[in-house]
Amino acid sequence: MSVSVVIPCYRSAGTLPSLLARLVPVLRDLSVPYEVILVVDGSPDDTWDVASGLAREIVAVRAIHLSRNYGQHNALIAGIREARFDVIVTMDDDLQHPPEQIPLMLAALEGDRLDLVYGVAHEEEHGAIRNLGSRALKTCISGMLGVRSARVISAFRAFRTRLREGFEELSGPHFSVDVALSWTTTQAGFVHVHMDRRRHGRSNYTPSLLIRHAVSLLLGYSTAPLRVASYLGFLVGIFGLLLGASVLWRFATGETTVAGFTTIASMVALFSAAQLIAVGVLGEYIGRIHSSGTGRPTYLVRERAEQAGSVAVAASAVGVGAHAGGGSGDR
Repeated sequence: MSVSVVIPCYRSAGTLPSLLARLVPVLRDLSVPYEVILVVDGSPDDTWDVASGLAREIVAVRAIHLSRNYGQHNALIAGIREARFDVIVTMDDDLQHPPEQIPLMLAALEGDRLDLVYGVAHEEEHGAIRNLGSRALKTCISGMLGVRSARVISAFRAFRTRLREGFEELSGPHFSVDVALSWTTTQAGFVHVHMDRRRHGRSNYTPSLLIRHAVSLLLGYSTAPLRVASYLGFLVGIFGLLLGASVLWRFATGETTVAGFTTIASMVALFSAAQLIAVGVLGEYIGRIHSSGTGRPTYLVRERAEQAGSVAVAASAVGVGAHAGGGSGDR
């Protein structure tokens, strides 16, 4: 089993040296061909200088600099498409995912039972509000998108590289690695791992960003909002019929002496709200179709940094050729 580790990097100049200092010995001890791919997602600080310097100093480390900030999942896709080995491991750059836990996930992939393994924390490492938002997002993915493994997903993953063939044609600015992986396999599992708390800065995933991410997932990968709009129209129609019947009954029994402005105003407001909601949902879908049609890229690589023949050196260090274990994972 050969391993490619993909790490999206943003504002992580302070953590990357420590992360690599722990990660490389762990991979070396596995005695398999390996590589580390650092994807700098248009970070405004000196993260690229640090990442490119590490790539030139450490064998088997490659750095990719995206031309702007595309988002974590888009950066992950850039790294996943660059991976050369059998298994891909994704992890964060903030030292919350201990490299020492990677062998546990790789062990779970031994044999043919599982294609995808998530590392799930024994205890949630974020604050109460963030944890609540994260759980709500996972429930949303599980229920509306039909991703059965959603309740245990995390950014700490290990999966067989061949799974990327199922979404290699996917393009556009809106991407979710976990939804894309759910299209390719149902053989997903998890292992409990120890997670550390973030040591530098704070997470970019605020509650508002989690909500935006949930909305993006729903509109990008599900027709559930369209169905909700249809159900809303149906319910409002029933309510309108009942309201109309009530008005006619009052008129027939003589209870209505003057045309009711309140009733008319209420009906207009009610139906207008339903129409605006439906139009808004349709507008979001049309906007996404337009965005895809304009050819907006998932990501664009600005530059790369690596040692010449770094993958071959890493492989030969364990007595294996550069293309050992490539199989269906090689490109």
